[in-house]
Amino acid sequence: MCNDLIKKKLALLPKSPGCYLMKDSSGTIIYVGKAKILKNRVTSYFVGEKTGKTKVLVSNIVDFEYIVTGSEKEALLLEINLIKKYDPKYNIIFRDDKQYPYIMLSLSDAPTLEVIRPNKKSKRKNVKLFGPYPNSIAARKIVHLLNRMYPLRKCKTFKSKPCLYYHIGECLGYCQKNVDKEKIDNMINEITSFLNGGYSEIKKKIENEMYEASEKLNFEKAKEMKEALDYIDVLLEKQKIDLSDNVNRDIFNYYVYKDYISIQVLHSRGGKLVERDSYIYELNEDENDVLLSFIISFYENTTDYPKEVLVPGSIDSSLLSDSLGIRVLSPSRGPKQKLILMAKENAKIKVEEKFDLIKNDLDRSIHANEELSKLLNRNIHRIESFDNSHLFGTYTVSGMVVYINGKKSTKDYRKYKIISDAKDDYHLMKEVVLRRYKRVIDDNLQRPDLILTDGGIIQINATKEVLDSLNLDIPVYGMKKNDKHRICALVDSNSNEIEIEKNSNLFHYLEQISEEVHRFAISYHKEIRSKGSLESVLDNVPGIGKVRKKNLIKEFRSVNNIKNAKEEDLKKILPEAQAKLLLDYLKNNM
Repeated sequence: MCNDLIKKKLALLPKSPGCYLMKDSSGTIIYVGKAKILKNRVTSYFVGEKTGKTKVLVSNIVDFEYIVTGSEKEALLLEINLIKKYDPKYNIIFRDDKQYPYIMLSLSDAPTLEVIRPNKKSKRKNVKLFGPYPNSIAARKIVHLLNRMYPLRKCKTFKSKPCLYYHIGECLGYCQKNVDKEKIDNMINEITSFLNGGYSEIKKKIENEMYEASEKLNFEKAKEMKEALDYIDVLLEKQKIDLSDNVNRDIFNYYVYKDYISIQVLHSRGGKLVERDSYIYELNEDENDVLLSFIISFYENTTDYPKEVLVPGSIDSSLLSDSLGIRVLSPSRGPKQKLILMAKENAKIKVEEKFDLIKNDLDRSIHANEELSKLLNRNIHRIESFDNSHLFGTYTVSGMVVYINGKKSTKDYRKYKIISDAKDDYHLMKEVVLRRYKRVIDDNLQRPDLILTDGGIIQINATKEVLDSLNLDIPVYGMKKNDKHRICALVDSNSNEIEIEKNSNLFHYLEQISEEVHRFAISYHKEIRSKGSLESVLDNVPGIGKVRKKNLIKEFRSVNNIKNAKEEDLKKILPEAQAKLLLDYLKNNM
């Protein structure tokens, strides 16, 4: 089942913790794993009969490397980093480096509250992070509610005079006023309590405002406060299970169904279950290892952990606790065990409910990618596709989309604004392809197995010429379309055509790539054109200099948005005279 090289290396494996990296015939790393004992774990791949996706993985392994670590904890953390670095074909999760949203409360003299996706490279000081929130919509609604309830700072930059938020009581005027520190501290403490599960104080505050508004016959505000109360009840306290211990905890469990793993995360705040979220992946590795790695990745960008994490008994809770630095429990009885069982039941329902839809979609894309590999007689793992967009030679841009193993990899998409005076497709493609693959070489990025152009022989030849000049051997094909604008063939640089059977998996796959790259390029073109049009309009209005123009473009993004804006909104950026002048200009000329 394994070649001579693998047999020799298996004999030399140490009985130590570490990570192993499996390679295919081209030397590409196709799988990364961790092990408590490297010799036992790696050897197990090549002993006995394998089935399903594990069999496919092992059949593609021709070599492996390993890295010895000082502990299993170090191996676990290293595994996640290696997966993100090498993007292995057979590792099922964490390739997209997804960043879960957090709510950030700044602790400055002018506190702000916003939803962010933390970046490991950016160090945030003097802030509190709450989360992660798998449901980004819920996080944004919470922030919106608290920003309405509390006079936090709303502006990105300090204005020369208090803005509209100050005048309607939603800001304390930090730009002009010397706000009492005790008042700010009390506000921060109340918001912190709320985000940690203490809803009663906020609800009492909203109720008081509602009754006060009602007594003053301000029924519009009273209705708004009533809706806020309903929101807290429905969104924040749905599925309420009260453990009466006021502890913040997250509960993880999984369910395996027909080669898929469904992971369920329940969030309990202040002893009450307030939110849940689901994740479903193909499974070709040990399910406990998957859940362990998932949890580590889930908390990767926070230091504001829940007080407690609950996991099933099959997970090494001591290893997880050591890695996270918080308490991790696997209760075998009582209400906490019921929460773990509830997470498992929800995971089971979710995967059974969605299985056919997910399986059909995955099977279709995987089969299409395999069909393409067979058709071109090479292993296709990563596809990069380009398309250009312009308006009579102006606002020229290009877009690149990426598909990995039949699925979109949106984190790898790239936009290109043409910086030369190129007008025709040939020179446009040359510029974009040169910029892309010179960067690939310089930064040692992953190279595609296939490049697809959404055009004919001109784009193909331009791409091929650049690749040859860079000594890159990457096949290039154009997606040829018939008179109905549907893909009918793949064309190479010698004008050889490979017909694509209509309604086949491959046909739909190529159609999807073509539509996606066209959509991506067009959307960027509209964005650039809108900004360019807005710049030219602003240049015609006296009193709008570079700084004000930049702020207007950043805030409103298009002519129509400014035209439909209220004068009060414009006066946040412009003096009153210029705001009126701009609106008059748009009314008379646009």
